[in-house]
Amino acid sequence: MKIGTDIIQISRIEKSLTKFGDKFKERFLNPEEIIIMKKTESIAGFWAAKEAIAKALGCGIGSDLSFHDIVIRKNHRGAPVFSLTEEAQKNHKIKESSLSISHDGGFAIAVVAISTF
Repeated sequence: MKIGTDIIQISRIEKSLTKFGDKFKERFLNPEEIIIMKKTESIAGFWAAKEAIAKALGCGIGSDLSFHDIVIRKNHRGAPVFSLTEEAQKNHKIKESSLSISHDGGFAIAVVAISTF
């Protein structure tokens, strides 16, 4: 079992959205993720989640795993779940995972637990 966590100030995401607009979202969100993003807090949560996932996998965001290799969705109850692209899954072989995202007090935080084959 591997665990990753990340926290980010929501104001940091707000500044990037103001400065770069949709280009900022496109930098780290997949098209289907952009569709469900309505609030800045949620965008910050997805940023933290992707960073936490990369940390749990032991590689960080970079050449081995990009932001776009991670796809976050909401399940039928509205809870966040994620998957990796087919290519990234070949390298990281996730068996089971659990993702939690929260925001409060100007911060967004994400925690992920991952077991691999």
